[in-house]
Amino acid sequence: MLPNSNEIQYLCRGTADFELLPSLPKLTPFSQQACDFLAELSSEIMKNPESRQYPDVITFGFFCRKGNVSRLKEAYQGKIENRLGRGVSFHIAPSNVPINFAYSMVAAFLAGNACIVRASAKPFRQIDLVCECMNRVFAQDRFKSLHDYITVVRYPRSKEINDYFSSLSDVRVIWGGDATISEIRQSPLPPRSIEIAFADRYSIAVFDAKAMCAAENMTQIARDFYNDTYLYDQNACSSPRLIYWLGSEEEAQQASERFWTAIHESLQGKYTVEPVIAVDKYTAACRCAIDLGAEIKPWRDNLISRIRVSHLRADVIDYRCAGGSFFEYAATDLNALRDIITRKYQTISYFGEIKDKIAEFILSNGLSGVDRIVPIGKTADFTLVWDGYDLISQMSRIIDF
Repeated sequence: MLPNSNEIQYLCRGTADFELLPSLPKLTPFSQQACDFLAELSSEIMKNPESRQYPDVITFGFFCRKGNVSRLKEAYQGKIENRLGRGVSFHIAPSNVPINFAYSMVAAFLAGNACIVRASAKPFRQIDLVCECMNRVFAQDRFKSLHDYITVVRYPRSKEINDYFSSLSDVRVIWGGDATISEIRQSPLPPRSIEIAFADRYSIAVFDAKAMCAAENMTQIARDFYNDTYLYDQNACSSPRLIYWLGSEEEAQQASERFWTAIHESLQGKYTVEPVIAVDKYTAACRCAIDLGAEIKPWRDNLISRIRVSHLRADVIDYRCAGGSFFEYAATDLNALRDIITRKYQTISYFGEIKDKIAEFILSNGLSGVDRIVPIGKTADFTLVWDGYDLISQMSRIIDF
């Protein structure tokens, strides 16, 4: 029986009896019902005038559109024909990225599962907006049979509630820091259940200095970098903390000045440094100057804090700070990355024709970290392969015959 039910706020309510969820028929991955539902949800989001106020909501609506889901399904042809969803999936979304709950839910739903999703307890309008759109879609007769498959809730920290939802779960998905994962793991899972945990991770950017010097559309580059970083105050695991300039010292200097000038111009009237973040950035810069011998190159308005290091120490990421604080390092090759990349590193974003060079470096050196290599502006773009997990494969089971 669900404990402390009065603490739960239902944003999208499926079944009134969670005990019935395990008996729901498991869906095939990319079932026609699920694909049709997402296409209608996309339409509902995109035609809602309020959605335009939230770029992350529009991006999610675009992700769910019929054409994109069809493209995702096509990529799995020959891999999903003898699969079914595992059953009930329980998702704990991060507190600082509003729309993450929806992507996690969609991945599990497309894999064929029912979903119980704990959204961030913070009052993000984006969460409510997406759930309101879902409720309107479920109100349509043709989708009422799917309503029990999706429930979105909010509730304060509660081991008892986590225990209950975990006890029903065939799949548990945890998004959050290492501490959150340890806390949720105090709630046991049934013996045959699986867990996918997305822990604390960090990201970097590798920019071809010569290509940056020759780039023509610096306005677009600045916009892309903003979406990677400032949009979430660098709190997303995919947001780069270190800018690695690939090129000679002279090329890196010229490219850096050109790049940051464009970034600064793009931030005007668009981003504000909160006082507490300003203090954090100043403190972090002082620590870096003392401990790392870094050269601090702040802008007068503190929108950008550049921390240039001449040597990449293994613990450099421990000196990180959010709110527009970036390490910079320059080299003619990628070898310095061997000293710092651990399993804690998630994404490398890049600029220039260097994707294959980065991939070959990661693979040939057998590095334990970096699961994604994406162009600048694409770090936050959700895919069904995330943190090295193929989510459709992980959240479905094979019927071997």
